Amino acid sequence: MNETKFASQGDLEVKQVSFSKLSDHAYAYTAEGDPNSGIVIGDDGVMVIDTQATPAMAQDVIDRVREVTDKPIKYVVLTHYHAVRVLGASAYGADHIISSQGTWDLIVERGQQDMDSEIQRFPRLFQGVESVPGLTWPTMVFENSMTLWMGDLEVRIAHLGRGHTKGDTVVWLPGDKVLFSGDLVEYGATPYTGDAYLTDWPATLDALEALEPASIVPGRGDALMTPEQVRDGLSDTRAFITDLLNAAKQGVAEGHDLNQVFKDSHAAMTPKYGDWVIYEHCMPFDVSRAFDEAQGIRDPRVWTAERDIEMWKTLQG
Repeated sequence: MNETKFASQGDLEVKQVSFSKLSDHAYAYTAEGDPNSGIVIGDDGVMVIDTQATPAMAQDVIDRVREVTDKPIKYVVLTHYHAVRVLGASAYGADHIISSQGTWDLIVERGQQDMDSEIQRFPRLFQGVESVPGLTWPTMVFENSMTLWMGDLEVRIAHLGRGHTKGDTVVWLPGDKVLFSGDLVEYGATPYTGDAYLTDWPATLDALEALEPASIVPGRGDALMTPEQVRDGLSDTRAFITDLLNAAKQGVAEGHDLNQVFKDSHAAMTPKYGDWVIYEHCMPFDVSRAFDEAQGIRDPRVWTAERDIEMWKTLQG
């Protein structure tokens, strides 16, 4: 393979934003494979699910919300902890920032390292990074699940299992059958697995599927608004995770080092997934984690800005 620019430093193309209505209470903010945000409009206020990467970028989400309601933004929910998802939280002025205990633990463990790492990886997604006041800290933390009533609207917030991270959280509107999945589900976009629990992820997808959602707002990609799209989003994400881990397990079983496992995994997966958004960005990080997990390293190692560059030079040089 030819040497490529580190991560997504070469991705400078501005994406077209869509703001799609899924139900009377739910909207999806999507942008051609950039990180999505979700919106829930209750009787007495608004919930934003995933914040964008900076307060400056969050302002566009706020502007879209104001096109459909003047109700106050009361809640921000973090589907997991990655800087690109959480550092815009301060813009919303919400009463509460909600996360799972697992997400809280990740902020404590690796919050600053993740912030430094992600800003370096994907500068376009951190426009106005100087507006970030620091790490985003939840004000309300739950262990497994919690239910909010936004007036008469029931909103369930739950950790249904590990996958993309150890703290993955979904927001479920049972009355509307709308699911906000975060990066547990992607649609036409490559799952990032650098902090993942690949062995657990398919079972967590099964738990999402058991809800029988009519529509899903994935972490990246268009909102899934038909039964066929919902099925494809779940099955395609599951297939990628399974193929990735199986390729790494095969390489480890054959005694190959990380460099060889990356080359073989990339060659095997590119025909099927190579046209997905951020594929080349994700694959070095993805294979690195899959290689670790295949060797029995249970918990993801912390990514730092320095580790990022070292890994990239080794695998993409």
